[in-house]
Amino acid sequence: MATVKPSASVGSKLGLKPLNTHTLLYYYVPFQGVLSYTALSINVMNPSLVLRVFPRKDITNILLMNTLLGSGLYLYERPHLKSLGQKERILYSAFGAVTFSLGSVLIWAILRSVIPQNVPLCTVCGLGTSLALMKIARNYTEHVDTLTKKT
Repeated sequence: MATVKPSASVGSKLGLKPLNTHTLLYYYVPFQGVLSYTALSINVMNPSLVLRVFPRKDITNILLMNTLLGSGLYLYERPHLKSLGQKERILYSAFGAVTFSLGSVLIWAILRSVIPQNVPLCTVCGLGTSLALMKIARNYTEHVDTLTKKT
């Protein structure tokens, strides 16, 4: 008699993780931070586009706070910080999140001042740089993690 393997759930096929406190804090919030970071890049590079979508409210601070929270929790859970005490982990992850996020905003502001004021071009530059910076940041943190002694 052949055994039947259970099929993977739709959520796992999409790369979603089961919902619990750990995955909420260290998977879903950082993922939401990625979305906010990407939207922040568009907002900084092309504020008129975002104002068309949200005409009554400037969402820059909301996007920035979500980006900081997501990237901070991502860094807090990285293996290279696990051996530190909670205070140091919070301090270093907050520092990394703020440096990464505000550094990105500065890069986008400089880019916006040097490229032609063209809506599609600014949007593509914002999206492209946000994806590139996130890839570099992820590769960097993964490299630092490999240097950490396994305990």
